[in-house]
Amino acid sequence: MGSATTQALTATTSALNAATVDDLGVARELFIAARTIGESSHLSGALSTWGVPGEARAGVAAQVFATFTPTTVALLRTAVAERWSDTADLIAGIEELAIRAAAKAAPGTDLEQELFEVLRVVADNPELELALGSRLADSAGKGALVESILTTRASAATTLVVSELVQQPRERRVRSLLTRALRIVADQRGRTVATVHVARPLDAAQTDRLRAAMSERTGSDIALNVVVDASVVGGVRVEIGDEVIDDTVSSRLNDLRQRLAG
Repeated sequence: MGSATTQALTATTSALNAATVDDLGVARELFIAARTIGESSHLSGALSTWGVPGEARAGVAAQVFATFTPTTVALLRTAVAERWSDTADLIAGIEELAIRAAAKAAPGTDLEQELFEVLRVVADNPELELALGSRLADSAGKGALVESILTTRASAATTLVVSELVQQPRERRVRSLLTRALRIVADQRGRTVATVHVARPLDAAQTDRLRAAMSERTGSDIALNVVVDASVVGGVRVEIGDEVIDDTVSSRLNDLRQRLAG
């Protein structure tokens, strides 16, 4: 991620945090805007021509999406007026804004846990992953498939996020889309995602102790996802972003074998 994109993301996130988002309408419109821009080379070019002043680009966005709510239009104006490292980053930035808006619109929903559960279902079901990730499948059909599966199993916010993401994969795998969305939601809520692999389910007390330990280590609240994994044998393996803390029996045995072999 280039420095221009980093600064642009900071500006758009600040704009969202200052806005009033009471329902999923803003998130839905932002997803539509990201898809519309991504599907039109003419529009994406007009909104990312850096030789054109930012206010002029913002004006183009306001005209194109004039039927959207004032809040959405204001956020889009902010986004396209910023300098992004490239056009792909602009589209991804608006998509991120949509995910953050969905999280803001559903403060009482455990969106992180629901997204994680969807991620696990996809990972455990190759046929479903293939259907959702196929380049040949109709985008609207993939969105409808997600809605049919999640309507009675997840919140409206989770259903919206997953449905919209599978409709605009942009060469990304479904699991990558969901993992990114999970981290964005957690960040919007001031949390860090930690995925814990254990041999057996944890009880409430063990979960609380582990969450407290991870929170102390990272200095932030933790969105804790627990995966029961028979290959762990014993102990735990914790993934926090790119960091892996492996304190499983199998890992310790492997270390011992390496030391004996060396």
